[in-house]
Amino acid sequence: MTHQDPSDLFAAPEPPARRPDPAPVQVPPTPAPSPTPGPTSPSVPGGARTEPSPPGPAGPPSEVPPSEGSPSEGSPSGEPAPTGAGTPDPPRARLGGARVAGILVLALLVGLLGGFAGERISGAGSDGDPSARLPAATGSAEAAAGFDRPEGSLASTAADVLPSVVSFEVTGADDSLSSGSGFVLRADGYVLTNDHVVAAGTGGGEVVVVLADGSEHEGEVVGRTSDYDLAVVKIDADGLTPLALGDSDDVVVGDEVLAVGAPLGLDSTVTAGIVSALHRPVQAGDQATTAFIDAIQTDAAINPGNSGGPLVNAAGEVIGINSAIAQPPGAMQATGSIGLGFAIPANQVRTTAEQLIESGQATYPVIGVLLDSSYTGEGVKVAEEAQQGNAPVTDGGPADVAGIRAGDIILEIDGRPVAQSDELIVAIRASQPGDAVTLRVRSGDDERDVRVVLQERPSE
Repeated sequence: MTHQDPSDLFAAPEPPARRPDPAPVQVPPTPAPSPTPGPTSPSVPGGARTEPSPPGPAGPPSEVPPSEGSPSEGSPSGEPAPTGAGTPDPPRARLGGARVAGILVLALLVGLLGGFAGERISGAGSDGDPSARLPAATGSAEAAAGFDRPEGSLASTAADVLPSVVSFEVTGADDSLSSGSGFVLRADGYVLTNDHVVAAGTGGGEVVVVLADGSEHEGEVVGRTSDYDLAVVKIDADGLTPLALGDSDDVVVGDEVLAVGAPLGLDSTVTAGIVSALHRPVQAGDQATTAFIDAIQTDAAINPGNSGGPLVNAAGEVIGINSAIAQPPGAMQATGSIGLGFAIPANQVRTTAEQLIESGQATYPVIGVLLDSSYTGEGVKVAEEAQQGNAPVTDGGPADVAGIRAGDIILEIDGRPVAQSDELIVAIRASQPGDAVTLRVRSGDDERDVRVVLQERPSE
């Protein structure tokens, strides 16, 4: 699942072509609206109007004789106002158009000044256009910065795990480049990853480990095994924070998990999902170095470059090592996550990593039979003919001692049905040399249970 190895399940996808920017389109000017008669101005108290009515046609002069007294405001000529039979009404003053307009302008200015002053007082110290301001978040910035996520939440788990996750930059002897992920296994500089991540860096290549703080360290591969697709790398560093290996036998379908690593070189990437299946038989690596994995399946997004990174549970414990992803039938190389990722169980990781640190070499268990890959019936068939000079049943091996013969059908291992050769192989490799397993075997019409003690074989 390295980043740029074309033979790897995790080769990087091609970046999508950039779409051309759309050409600018000029917006035609909006036509001006046709003039319409304005609304009638509201009346001013006392009968005065904000705009004088247009003058009507001239009428005949008043026939009422003028009375003595001072001229009224309504008589521009200075003539006395007409009198009636009773007490005369007080004169009604009319405001001139210019005076009314002045009052309205003054009121408008006062309103604008008041609103501006109120805005400045209520929004003092704020930046930007007040009309574009959005509601502020509740609580202070100091409280938000110091907010702690609940213990066991995905955010809390990610924060605990990320400082221990590393990325790899590998240069092959032919100057090929690839990348992957890993995590701190021990505080004294031991780091774990997939074998296929660092394989190109052995034999004249270079392996560089990049810690979470960005520091780069030259890595030395102290041990690797293609049979389990695991490798241990040592860097010259101390005081690192290791991740704890959990018990993968306690994992159940539906458990929440996080996949952490550097997909496509994007370090410190965290994706979330669940355990979607267990005991999934998976082959990883290339045809020359095929690893058989009794895998944990997850829908957490795993992409090229995630190889070697941890799959952790809600407690931040490593339950698996991300190693492979499924691709649709016919796909020549891995292009990205489709929701089917696979991880090596942590219990297998623990045993193999300890062997690699101690001796630089790992071992795996065998029962000493060759399987017929062309068989399509029930169970798994022991080959009837020799293959490449090897006998179907190893003379004196575990299966031979248990009474298994060429052509026998193996139906179950420890009560778990097997229908394909890979299922039997990964189930055996999930055990340890010296362990005893129970096989359900059919010979002709006879079925029986046989106890087989697994034999040790050195890993390549």
